[in-house]
Amino acid sequence: MDVHLKYAFGRFQEQFGSGPGLGPGSGTNLMKIDGVEPSFIKSVYRAAAALYRTDPWKRLRPGHLFGVRVGKDLDWPGKKQLFSCIQFIGGDGGDIGLYMFRSENDAKKMTGPRETIRVPNVEVLRVTYELDTLMLPSNKRFVMSLALEVSGENRYPVIDVGRCTTTGELQFRNPTLEELRFLYAVMKGACLLHPLLQQDQGAAPKWSRVIYFEPFIETVDVQWPAEMAKGNDVVAVTISYPPGRGYQEKYSSSSSSTPTKHSEAPKEETFINVKSNAAVCFRHCMQCKEEINREQLACCGHCSAVVYCSSLCQKQHWKEAHKDVCGHYKAMMEREEELAMKIFIFASSAEQPCKWLESLGIHQKGMWRRKCGCYSHCPYGLLPVPGGLRDSWGGLDENEYPHDSPFHNHFRDGISSSILLSSWPEYYNLRSLPLTSPVADILSHPLTVYYILTALSISSKNLLLKNKEVILHYVGPEGELDWMPAFAEIGHLLHGMGNIQIIMVGPEVPTNLSGTTSGIGSRVRVNLVRGLYQDEASYLPTPHVIVALNCGLGSYSIWAGALDLIKSMNIPSYFTNESELSCLDGKQVLRSAGLHISYPVTPNPFRSPVRIFGTSTNFPSYSNCFLLGVNT
Repeated sequence: MDVHLKYAFGRFQEQFGSGPGLGPGSGTNLMKIDGVEPSFIKSVYRAAAALYRTDPWKRLRPGHLFGVRVGKDLDWPGKKQLFSCIQFIGGDGGDIGLYMFRSENDAKKMTGPRETIRVPNVEVLRVTYELDTLMLPSNKRFVMSLALEVSGENRYPVIDVGRCTTTGELQFRNPTLEELRFLYAVMKGACLLHPLLQQDQGAAPKWSRVIYFEPFIETVDVQWPAEMAKGNDVVAVTISYPPGRGYQEKYSSSSSSTPTKHSEAPKEETFINVKSNAAVCFRHCMQCKEEINREQLACCGHCSAVVYCSSLCQKQHWKEAHKDVCGHYKAMMEREEELAMKIFIFASSAEQPCKWLESLGIHQKGMWRRKCGCYSHCPYGLLPVPGGLRDSWGGLDENEYPHDSPFHNHFRDGISSSILLSSWPEYYNLRSLPLTSPVADILSHPLTVYYILTALSISSKNLLLKNKEVILHYVGPEGELDWMPAFAEIGHLLHGMGNIQIIMVGPEVPTNLSGTTSGIGSRVRVNLVRGLYQDEASYLPTPHVIVALNCGLGSYSIWAGALDLIKSMNIPSYFTNESELSCLDGKQVLRSAGLHISYPVTPNPFRSPVRIFGTSTNFPSYSNCFLLGVNT
């Protein structure tokens, strides 16, 4: 009898689902969509997996409705947003998934206390995360044939569009290509933004177990995969709570996140004086580098991005350099809020690193000693080694830094599965770190390396999936030489995949460390070599990937020899600079060297969140900010 009941219950779940929802699972198959490519479907499944890993159902319930907007209305069929309201179902039990509605009114009509109410002629795009044991045979074959990415231990998203007829019957269809494209952007945006919701302690009744949130509206850049892009590499995704919060397009030219075309520089110098807030960090003159700490600052009246100590420096710098880049600076200043990283609760300024580190209680401690100039007298790689891992992280609390331990919750059928990260919220959620933890500032370098190897370099990813070794040449290391405990996190993220040999080559490698090899965990090995890359590369194992992070790629004369060699090697190579502006210069340097840029100025999801004010009045710049892919 028990066996019979178990079989019957299993068949019931297969036919009708296990909890709140529209009803029977559909037999839709994305492969049946006209014009769809396997790469398109794989990207959608990767986005669904990324959303699942952030586990929004921990806090969100069907009653939490969110407004959503992807790019401009003109980007979509009918010149309107396809789905303007979303909800997460299953947080209070039953099937878990994402429901997307055409309007907030439709969402309210269909949201019941426990079940999704069937409303005639209202379409809902559903992403339901089903156990593979309960999936329809057609969907199982579909998943196996394309080797689609698993979302959880044994869950896959089933995507369909459902509606209830006037007679009460349910109908399902495959989404269209444009609906899938819209869904991809929403899922990527949601996994970045839902962790930012702040609980409103005073709004919830004492007896309520449902979390109430403060009003929220935020925009994030989402990178289109190559098969989904339509002229723009990125798109702006805005999510608001509640849905009625207003959204205004900031720029009439485009509400997408594609770089604004810079206007021509003014024909004559135009300068204005602006008052400086005394609470803001010190500025430095763009021309003479003199520190400015007074109420009146002279800045460029066209771009408002650079400041000077006097009109004499303004005019001199205009003639020597600023005239040619003023338009670029103006375009970036217009995108200041868009480029700002608002994910983290901690605020900092690299202009005054000592004060920032002191506020966190980690100044002159552990690996943070390389974040200010107090230990500049000590060569890179030769800082005194602290006692344990906690000391390496400056004595942060136990829950504020990643421990030297694997990710136990990423196993499927007893076998470890790969961890593909695409954002800081994903990583922080995976490690259960609070957003007040500053570790992202150091982890930016190792996680950028991991992102390159697992998301951008297809050949390296394939080697890792086959449990083979990837050889990476890391050009021009400096502070990284003292951050080896942070690079151990790469090994944990590999999580059952292959191994990585990192060969760090540069003139800053200490002589007494050159030629040494260190095992950073069980899957990462680091070799140190002192010298210029063009002089040492021929003596090193042939790499699969070359990276140079925060490499100051602004002068061809400095990089000429290395770039000429990289061009002849024809190896996938990735460079990062401190900001988008410096990457504009980097593009010109790479092109001057005859190198083909495959990923021009691509936002790096693991850039450092530390805000650098530098010489500008308020232009945000981030270390490790953008990726330039060469020979990929």
